[in-house]
Amino acid sequence: MTAASSDTLTTLDEIVDNFSLLEEWDDRYRYVIELGRGLRPLPSRQRTEANKVQGCASQVCLPATVHANGQGGPTLTFSGDSDAHIVRGLIAILFAMFSGKRAGDILSTDAIAVFERLGLREHLTPQRSNGFRSMVERIRADARAAFCLSVSDTAI
Repeated sequence: MTAASSDTLTTLDEIVDNFSLLEEWDDRYRYVIELGRGLRPLPSRQRTEANKVQGCASQVCLPATVHANGQGGPTLTFSGDSDAHIVRGLIAILFAMFSGKRAGDILSTDAIAVFERLGLREHLTPQRSNGFRSMVERIRADARAAFCLSVSDTAI
């Protein structure tokens, strides 16, 4: 799946608000799946071993694109797909947190705290929780690499 255009991508605040409106976990699971369905298909050329996330029980590809952003530092946009519906929804939540953000902001965001705030930690299997952490670490690694490259290109 690929992030929808920025004007249609669900924001993290909207996700948090919608979660608070849904009292039953079955409804929240359906909402997470719906978020995943709202993403565009990942082009086959991006389904490479290099884009595969290690540590996920499901098959997950999570390519990143780095955009130069002058003094603000590079921004990253993410694409992603999984063979599991819930995981696609988790990818959509990660896009809401990270896609289109500066590398420094990605590195300073505590995705696990957001994950826990949504109550996902208690309601997902340990395998899915570990997979979520693996996806977060992959995104952070891409942000670190982009940040380091931008710093090394800067004249001091």
